[in-house]
Amino acid sequence: MFDRILVPTDGSDTAEAGAEAAIVLARQFDAELHVVHVFEPNERPPDEDEGEEMRSHRSEEAANVVAEMAADADVKTTVAVLESDGSVHEDVLDYAAEHGVDCIVMGTTGRTGLNRYVFGNVAEKTIRESPIPVVTVHEDTTIDSAFDSILIPTDGSDYAQAAANHAIELALATEAALHIVHVVDVGVVTGSVNTAAILDALEEAGEQALQEVIDQAEEAGVSVIEATVLGGSPYRAIVKYADEHDIDLLAMGTHGRTGVDRYFLGSVTERVVRRTEVPVLVVSIPGRAD
Repeated sequence: MFDRILVPTDGSDTAEAGAEAAIVLARQFDAELHVVHVFEPNERPPDEDEGEEMRSHRSEEAANVVAEMAADADVKTTVAVLESDGSVHEDVLDYAAEHGVDCIVMGTTGRTGLNRYVFGNVAEKTIRESPIPVVTVHEDTTIDSAFDSILIPTDGSDYAQAAANHAIELALATEAALHIVHVVDVGVVTGSVNTAAILDALEEAGEQALQEVIDQAEEAGVSVIEATVLGGSPYRAIVKYADEHDIDLLAMGTHGRTGVDRYFLGSVTERVVRRTEVPVLVVSIPGRAD
C-alpha cells in the first residue's frame, strides 16, 4: 500500500516519535523510508554563537539518527538535508512529489502544546496542503507492528469517502477490524423549534452515510465491521470512541489545499489530531479545492 514513506525530523523527542512510527509502517509495508530535515539558514539559532555551518551539521545529525534507527530495523532509508529560503512545509511537499512519496509521517506534541517544527505551523500546513496521506503521532504514542482496529468517522462527504478508501485498503492489508462512526452534532440544533424532528433527520442521514461505507467495506472483503451513530460534540465523541474501543488508527478526510471544512478539517480534525493518543491518517482529495 505504501512504497515510499517520508518522515521530517528536527531531532526533537516529538520527531523521534514520528520516526519510530514511520519505521514501523515502513517495515509493515516493506517501504523505503525517506528521512528529511529542512535546514533554514536564516533561522535564529538557539545558541546565538552557533554558526550556519554548525546548524547544518546538527541537521545532518538529526537525520542520521533516524537513519540509524531505520537501519537497525532493516528498513531501506534515504537521507536528505534540504536548505530552505522559503516555506518549510512546501519544501517537504516538493520533496515528497519529486521522490514519489505516498505517505508522510509527523510527530505531534498533543493536547498541551504544538511544537514549532514538527507539528505547529509547519505540520498544520502540511496536513492542509498535502495531496498524499499524512499520519500524525503523539510523542507518547507507539504504533504496534500490526493494526487490530481502524476507525473511520464519516459524514457522507467526498472527503470522508477519500479517508474511507484508504482505511478499507489498510484494513484489508492488515486484517484489522473496521469501525465506522457518524457523529450527530447536537449543538447545531440547540434552541431549534422542532429539535426532535431535526435530530431524527440528522440520525437518518448518519445511518445512510454509515451504510455507504459498510457496503463498500463488505464488497471489498473486510471481515469485521462495526458501525455506530454517536451524539454530541464531534471531536469529543470521536476521541472518546477511539479510546474506549482501543482503536489503533483513525482515518479522517480533509478539504485539501484551500478549503477548511467545518466538520472534517476545521475544528474537528485538528482537535482530534491534537487530543487523541491514537495515530491519525489524514487524507485529502488531490487537486480538489473548495
